Amino acid sequence: MDSRAAGSAVSAWLAFAGRRLYKARLHADIEMPKLKTKSGAKKRFGRTANGQIKRNWGHKRHRLISKSKQGKRLRRGTTIMEPGDAKLVLTYMPYLRS
Repeated sequence: MDSRAAGSAVSAWLAFAGRRLYKARLHADIEMPKLKTKSGAKKRFGRTANGQIKRNWGHKRHRLISKSKQGKRLRRGTTIMEPGDAKLVLTYMPYLRS
């Protein structure tokens, strides 16, 4: 085997080994970046003990004279979100998932 053939074989092996090491390092060392929670969502939504998403009622801040007594009573406290809306909220809050 002449020196040129030996040199090309060694360089080919080094190139292959280098690619393998690069790929191994690429998958082992790099972590995915953290996901950000939407700041508006973390102020408005929470999770119940059963894992459902809770939210506050709307329409209870102003113009209360023109609203019915029953409607104002209904809007006290918090309520549970519907499953479709809760799924959307979970995309805004990735670490709220159980």
